[in-house]
Amino acid sequence: MSAQGVAVLLSWMSCCGSALWRYYTNSPNYHIFSTRTTIKLEYEGTSFSEWSVPATCSVKNKKSPKTELRCSSPGIHIIKPVVTGPDPEEERYLSVDSSHTCFLWYCKVGFFHNLNQVLLTIWIYDPENADPNELLQNANEPSLNSIVLSKQLASLGQSPTIHTFLKRKSYFPHGKVNGTWRISLPLVADDALKEIKGNKVAFQDCFIEDYLFLLTFPFLTIPEIPGFLPVTSPRGSQLIADWNSCFPSGVVLVADMETFQTNDSFRTWTRIRVPPNILTDDERHNVSDVNLYWSGIFFLINGIVYFRNLTAFTRLGNNENLPEGGIIGLSSRKWCWSKYKLKPNIKSHMVIWTREEIYLGYPPLRFVKIITIKKLRKILNMPAAGVLTIQDVKYTGHPLEIALLLNHCITCTTVKRLYIVIYSEVTKEWVLQDFELDVAIDSVVTSRFPYASISEVILWDKHRVYYSYHNFTVTGVLQTPTESGNLSRLAHGSVISTVFTDYYGNIIVKMENNIMFFFKIYTTDAVKLHLWTNNQTKSLFFLNASGKIYLIYVFDDGTIYPQDYPVRLETQSIASKTKEKCPFIIFHHNIMYISYVLDKGHYLSFWAQIVYPENAGLYITVESYGPDILKKESQVLYEIASGYCTKTITVTFYQTVDYEAVKDYFTLQNKNTGLLVVRVRPSEYTKMCPAAQKVFQVAVGCDFSKFIAVKGFDRKSCRWHDFFYIIKKSYLRDRPSKNLRVKYDWKKYGCPLRLNFKEKFHPVLQLYSDDGYIEDVDVNFIVWEIHGRDDYSFNNTMKTNYNHCFSYAIGKPGDLNQPYEIINKSNHNHLVWPMQHTGMYVFRAKILDPNYSFCNLTAIFAIEIYGTISSPNGDLVIAFLFLLMLLFFSILVLSYFHYMRIYRQYIYAPIYKTRRIKDQEK
Repeated sequence: MSAQGVAVLLSWMSCCGSALWRYYTNSPNYHIFSTRTTIKLEYEGTSFSEWSVPATCSVKNKKSPKTELRCSSPGIHIIKPVVTGPDPEEERYLSVDSSHTCFLWYCKVGFFHNLNQVLLTIWIYDPENADPNELLQNANEPSLNSIVLSKQLASLGQSPTIHTFLKRKSYFPHGKVNGTWRISLPLVADDALKEIKGNKVAFQDCFIEDYLFLLTFPFLTIPEIPGFLPVTSPRGSQLIADWNSCFPSGVVLVADMETFQTNDSFRTWTRIRVPPNILTDDERHNVSDVNLYWSGIFFLINGIVYFRNLTAFTRLGNNENLPEGGIIGLSSRKWCWSKYKLKPNIKSHMVIWTREEIYLGYPPLRFVKIITIKKLRKILNMPAAGVLTIQDVKYTGHPLEIALLLNHCITCTTVKRLYIVIYSEVTKEWVLQDFELDVAIDSVVTSRFPYASISEVILWDKHRVYYSYHNFTVTGVLQTPTESGNLSRLAHGSVISTVFTDYYGNIIVKMENNIMFFFKIYTTDAVKLHLWTNNQTKSLFFLNASGKIYLIYVFDDGTIYPQDYPVRLETQSIASKTKEKCPFIIFHHNIMYISYVLDKGHYLSFWAQIVYPENAGLYITVESYGPDILKKESQVLYEIASGYCTKTITVTFYQTVDYEAVKDYFTLQNKNTGLLVVRVRPSEYTKMCPAAQKVFQVAVGCDFSKFIAVKGFDRKSCRWHDFFYIIKKSYLRDRPSKNLRVKYDWKKYGCPLRLNFKEKFHPVLQLYSDDGYIEDVDVNFIVWEIHGRDDYSFNNTMKTNYNHCFSYAIGKPGDLNQPYEIINKSNHNHLVWPMQHTGMYVFRAKILDPNYSFCNLTAIFAIEIYGTISSPNGDLVIAFLFLLMLLFFSILVLSYFHYMRIYRQYIYAPIYKTRRIKDQEK
């Protein structure tokens, strides 16, 4: 929206309703509120006279209801408008700091065609000297001032780096163009929270503030189609909205004139309309609930659920296993948890209920009825007397649990009793909680489960807010300084519109006339906030991509205006008046993630520290909610100096289960997996403390980001192509009747390792995650050829690895000359190849050690053998033997004749000649 459009809307807001005043800055979310900041003051009403400001502050035009304020010294400054008439206007205590943070990062997101990669264009801007488009966060390029500022800081060594919060990855600029930096990074659904940080470089004593933002896959909005008709809530009703828990910038908002959808916190939006001739006019204007899903929007109209997506508007009913009427509510998860789907059957995304039935929704449009009120009464052993109905259903702070709010009454004339039942999607168990609350029979009570570790719930009807803390052990009515907690009496008779909660424990109660009350989780009283919006404007609270609170204003002409709300400054102002203080000075910790995964043999260790005035007696509590599957050890260190105490607690979570040789391995493993939500907090805090708790989840089970690979193999050192090869039947384990034709799937098997038949191969397994290499696997594993080949062996035999398990043994251990097929990193067991033929071997490796991991870790690798000694041909052998025998007999015959010739020449002939001579002499 242009600056002119904003001015028009603000003028419209100030034309009607009660008198009030507020303030703005050019810094988004009031990030910078210092002596350098220009504070824009604005008064709504007709009784304005002038601004009253302290001497340390200066105002541009004291007599103008819209002016600019600057405070030259830090501290708390009392600002108020002086008005004519008997009723003075309220004053604010604005806390102005002396921070040297003056500049901000601007990030322009550009998506590539495949939507799996983004290009971020980043520059530095000064909010006090920025272009209007930069202030409205819709600039496509830096302004001239920003170009000069970015270049100046770059020359001093400034450069942005993007860090991810969950996987702790870092991305650096790969180019710099005209005062901007370019950074490419992948879109990852479970690592969406990111932060831009720069180097510690100052320009004119000013630094750049780090920028926290959410970056995930774009949430598609449904386009407007000409000829389609508006779908709305009843005339005069309050706003209805829903948002994606892990992408809060994606919102659907139902007003009494249009339905709006956005994917950028209402910087832009579309109107959601429906085809004509499907709904009557009365039906189109009677939306009672809405739910945003990744592929569309669910509407609840007259007890029936409709689904609007990019292409159709569909009525859901018996075909989707939903009732054809009587539905009273829709709900989805409100808190973003990653890695909570440890088991494949847990993936519900929404819950739908009637007064007597509950349905869970699964992708894409499949619903399952999980309970009826009749069956639930039997499970919980509740008395048969009285009427039992479902009032409300919500996902709790634990991502795998759903809470039911039940109405029960006997005579059902004046009072009904509320109960809470928790359903676990893991165990499928229903547990009645230790919670009871009596309310008027006509009360419509709504529930909200805050971001917490154990079951905490906030409930409200038209006039009061109820709380139940510490796993339903502390329950009561939210109190106020007067009127005993009846907020309507403090809000000029208006009723509660909604209760908004954020990740930091802030809770805002908004009345229909826009009067607001504030409290924090675990506190039991509320304070009335300064009036911010007039009573004629419809508004609602949301979280933006940075996790900060903003307001949405919806006007009668169908326009929308988002506006940041300074919850920290407003509560500080109230605290300065009430003199309420936080009991501790500092609370910090080293818990970096919101999600941890513990595998077998691993542990989680962290520390938390609190500093508080001496004799306050504070300490740190560590609470967990979920299955009892982890052991906990803790150690506390205590120091005192200069009137302040410091307590540091170190906590370690771990498991000691031994899975070796158990009877039912899989049952035991399943019993010891699950999800815990852990909270670390000071023992005491007030509404005026900063974020005074840390909540995170510990998933015990398989970390699906982990995998194993065989060392020395990759998928890049060869040219990818699929091919076929033949395995002879004599080389196969089952000795089939035919040879086996195998397709080599290059994408699945990767590049094969070529080995000479003389080379033995000892596989070494390595453990990886999405973040890279972790460790070499040193436990036992086996390998086998996946296509059934058995023409290979191992150099070790069972005999070389056999050890008696006991000090004595009875009988023979069997044939220990068989190949020993178990391999580990240190046993030097190698694969041995045949010498008579070449071949392609595709092996699968599997870890055997039951105490290594909850994951079924396997890896595939391929080896190609070459250089073998060929087997001799049978015909050639026979021919050779024949020739050899022929040669032998030929030599034998020739030798015979040769010796006969010698005999005749040297033996027989001389003897015969001698005898003849003797005969002649005679």
